[in-house]
Amino acid sequence: MLLQAAAIALVAAGTTFGVWATAQVLLGIGTALVYPTLLAVIGDVAHPAWRARAVGVYRLWRDGGFAVGALLAGALADAYSLTTAIRAIAALTAASGLLVAVRMYETHSLEGR
Repeated sequence: MLLQAAAIALVAAGTTFGVWATAQVLLGIGTALVYPTLLAVIGDVAHPAWRARAVGVYRLWRDGGFAVGALLAGALADAYSLTTAIRAIAALTAASGLLVAVRMYETHSLEGR
């Protein structure tokens, strides 16, 4: 999430194609790292009897966040500027990554592997 946040911030700061292209490559790498990891977390902590429901709830909130985020970004862009909207998205993404870094912990011991 922090790599994604940095890439989004780079989009807001950039003014040339090269900077934006670099930002998009970093955003793609960050997204590739995040998506399977978040689903794996659900699989690790959810009991098999309710794992499918847990994944469904996770996807509901994730996809709902896409819709709410798009509306928020549009409102910020209309009220202030596109750059402000992109900076806000970067800040929210960074906050999410920092929250996970502080609140989450390893659920499986590496001993015995």
